[in-house]
Amino acid sequence: MTVADVLLLALGTVAVGSGALVVTSAHLVRSGLYLVVSLGAIAGLYLVLGAELVAWVQVLVYVGAVVVLLLFAVMLTRAPIGPSADLDRPALPAVLIGGGLGAGLAVLFADAFRWVRYPEVDPGTAERVGERIFGAWVLPFEVISILLLSALVGAIVLSRPDVGARPTPEA
Repeated sequence: MTVADVLLLALGTVAVGSGALVVTSAHLVRSGLYLVVSLGAIAGLYLVLGAELVAWVQVLVYVGAVVVLLLFAVMLTRAPIGPSADLDRPALPAVLIGGGLGAGLAVLFADAFRWVRYPEVDPGTAERVGERIFGAWVLPFEVISILLLSALVGAIVLSRPDVGARPTPEA
């Protein structure tokens, strides 16, 4: 067993364990922090596999932006910070369904890819990815960024009744 194998097993265990804590925690803010750990472990998996660009995009986009946006939305909507009773539901049906689906997918993938050997492809470079993103895909990225910004502004306006409200005339 090589060092890369040990790192893959350790980071995979951390990612799966913290992912399980994300969905089982009754604390909303702790779930967000467990999500940071899980996404960071996945970025570590990408680093071990040699995909440095994907790892840094994972850290910047998911850990940096999505989780901060999640915690910002929790604070903005004044959600309860402590344990919430409505987040504590019976876990047995979810465990049975999730375990059954996971086992079924594992069997399906093991059977589908057992004897097929795929040729190795040339590794991509950051230069080729940059040419694609900033060439043909720059307009969709800009449209999505404007859409996300307008959704954030709309969420702020909807969740805060004092923003945009007309002042009441005083008698």
